[in-house]
Amino acid sequence: MSVDPAFLAAFDALPFGGYGGTYEGRRYRITKSHFAAARSQKLEAEELGGPDYISLNLYRLASGDALLKPCEMPEEKVRAFVLDVVAD
Repeated sequence: MSVDPAFLAAFDALPFGGYGGTYEGRRYRITKSHFAAARSQKLEAEELGGPDYISLNLYRLASGDALLKPCEMPEEKVRAFVLDVVAD
């Protein structure tokens, strides 16, 4: 799934490492990491005190494009999270 500029800007604005964030009034523990000289990036978010979980991989292609791969969840769910989460 290719990535639109608004999603990519929101994803890139999230810091690397572990931190807290708020999405739809709920608190999350977020971890963003990178591999392969940052060509592969992973975002995981776990709702604190709740059942929600977000997981995705983003691949930076040699062409300059980015490819989004949600982990066993709808693409719309991860897109909405990244676009609307507010990191601490």
